[in-house]
Amino acid sequence: MNNKKQILCVEDDAAILMPLRYALEREDWQVTWANTGTQAIDFVQNQSFDFIILDVGLPDLNGFEVCKKIRQFNHTPLLFLTARDDEIDRIVGLEIGADDYCTKPFSSREIVSRIKAIWRRMEIQNQLQHPQFNENISIETPQDASTSNAQVWQCIEESLQIHYFGTMLQLTRYEYRLLKLFIDHPEQVFSRQQLMDHIWEHPEHSLERTVDTHIKSLRQKLKLIAAEHDPIQTHRGFGYSFKK
Repeated sequence: MNNKKQILCVEDDAAILMPLRYALEREDWQVTWANTGTQAIDFVQNQSFDFIILDVGLPDLNGFEVCKKIRQFNHTPLLFLTARDDEIDRIVGLEIGADDYCTKPFSSREIVSRIKAIWRRMEIQNQLQHPQFNENISIETPQDASTSNAQVWQCIEESLQIHYFGTMLQLTRYEYRLLKLFIDHPEQVFSRQQLMDHIWEHPEHSLERTVDTHIKSLRQKLKLIAAEHDPIQTHRGFGYSFKK
């Protein structure tokens, strides 16, 4: 049985890929290579990966578009590679679901270090934010007597899933972290900066509007299930809280 961690490298330049592949294999990663965006999407749909490295400049699809498509059904940690160092590209990459962003030229050692850092932060964050790791959480809604005995919220830690009124939400990595933080801390008001510090691996690389973008997306997904119920409260000029 192959117990190595599986990583997908989506890169069309073999000169970049080969030293990176060698460095990853030395760290006991099993590397799968895709040289187009279409091939990458196909791999993710049919195989299980522990990490994805995705080049923005691909010959068929833009890496951002590939990420958007992947995030519709998969939330594997993802790191972007790009030849551009524009801040807007970095913001877009993080907002659509990437966990980190690295500009070319880079060393293979740097990429391996970034992957390790993301992996380590994910483990630490899970320990800090989810002390009852194997317990499901249910919150009742006191405002509605008809649902007072129902499980409005159910968080399943092992699969990183949140069910809302019995329906599993399709959440991005950051949407999941935001909503789970809210559920764990009802009525607590968080500033945008506090949310970035809690949720994002590199809050210094993000803008406060990134939080607003994810909150808006969360609200849209919740309203599809219960249009009359908006548990996320806006505190104008400060931030957000969660109402039971």
